[in-house]
Amino acid sequence: MSDEKRQSAPVGPPSQRARQPLPDHPVRVALLDLLAEVGTVTSTQAAARLGHSSGLCSFHLRQLARHGLIEEAPHEGGRARPWRLRWESSRASGQEAPERFDTLARGLEDESYQHWLAHRDQAPAEWQHDESFSAVVHLTPGEMTELAAAIRLLLAGYRERDQRPATRPAGTVAVAAVTRLFPLLTERP
Repeated sequence: MSDEKRQSAPVGPPSQRARQPLPDHPVRVALLDLLAEVGTVTSTQAAARLGHSSGLCSFHLRQLARHGLIEEAPHEGGRARPWRLRWESSRASGQEAPERFDTLARGLEDESYQHWLAHRDQAPAEWQHDESFSAVVHLTPGEMTELAAAIRLLLAGYRERDQRPATRPAGTVAVAAVTRLFPLLTERP
């Protein structure tokens, strides 16, 4: 590594590094999207899925980890290093995802939905619809928290299939389940 690169490399704990800007890069966005879909991935698996070299995927996975967006997943040792989204483990312990990651995740959700709309005619006939809906409900802050917990609990049974692909029924595909609960602010003159 050159002295110039070494001097510009971030230092400090991941929580500080996560605040540094991460330039948009199509490979990094694709890797984050893939991790959101499959849960964990090695650079070799990512390369096979995305059509890039394993070295390129490895480099960008390390960059995402360096900026606090992903982390190494537990593994049995060996050369293969599986990676996972960092917020997966922090959400399980009751912590919220970093605001920066939430913004990135929302952008990926929006981009994925626009991609779906533009290409849905290429999907098999039984998959050419979606189940998008929205509702305005009147809740207290506590009820909003309860509703979010109920939705997470409902989805948890399906998310377990991410960890055990053998339990998935035939014909399953990855489906984005996006829920956003937020208060509607009234504008005042």
